Amino acid sequence: GKCLKLLKVPVVVIRTHGAFARDPLYNNLQLRKVKVSAEMEYLLSPEEIAQKSAKELNEIVNKCFSFDYFRWQQENKIQIKEKFRADGLNRVLYKCPSCHTEGKMLGQGTKISCSHCGKEYELTEYGFLEAVSGETEFNHIPDWYRWERECVRKEILDNTYESQVPVDICMMVDMKKIYRVGEGILEHNKEGFHLTGCDGKLDYRQKVTASYSLYADYYWYEIGDVIGIGNTEFSYFCFPGKDVSVTKVRLATE
Repeated sequence: GKCLKLLKVPVVVIRTHGAFARDPLYNNLQLRKVKVSAEMEYLLSPEEIAQKSAKELNEIVNKCFSFDYFRWQQENKIQIKEKFRADGLNRVLYKCPSCHTEGKMLGQGTKISCSHCGKEYELTEYGFLEAVSGETEFNHIPDWYRWERECVRKEILDNTYESQVPVDICMMVDMKKIYRVGEGILEHNKEGFHLTGCDGKLDYRQKVTASYSLYADYYWYEIGDVIGIGNTEFSYFCFPGKDVSVTKVRLATE
């Protein structure tokens, strides 16, 4: 809001519809047959910006950045018939709502299941989840995700959250390429991140106040799931094993 009042220029919002349904981040870059469109909205004029407070402007902009692509699919009855639509869904839904075990979910084909308790869910053609048998704890994927966020929040408040995982490490030190530099351990706790490795040559700490959020991506450049940390001098790209959820680390950072 303060930025808008400083710039005094019109604000335009462009929204895409269908891009996530066509190529969701978790799905290993497999494209679905979904049409993509875009709409443009003239949100605020310079005169309106001058009349409103920074707080009011923030509320307007925040509302525009609130979206639910699964809800969009359901409300518009967008049918996704591809048989790989649940591949990699465990990247997002890493914790079983039935037995509460983490790291044992597997999204494959049209289903996501827990290898610990055997619970299985079908991802329907219209984006709903349905338990193959028993209770459907969450039929809406964002609701499952919100539950995971609250679970992580509770761990932090109870002082029980801590992550310590082996990682492959790449670094960006210039604009030419990403360099593989070795292996190490990435720790994450209430003090922030601590990355060590490369035969003792690497020791990097990042406080919790360094960033509001975390750069964590799936199947990054077809290498693997990644956690990105760093400063203005170096960027570190850490690749944990398949059983480690970069999503949970991102939620804990937030």
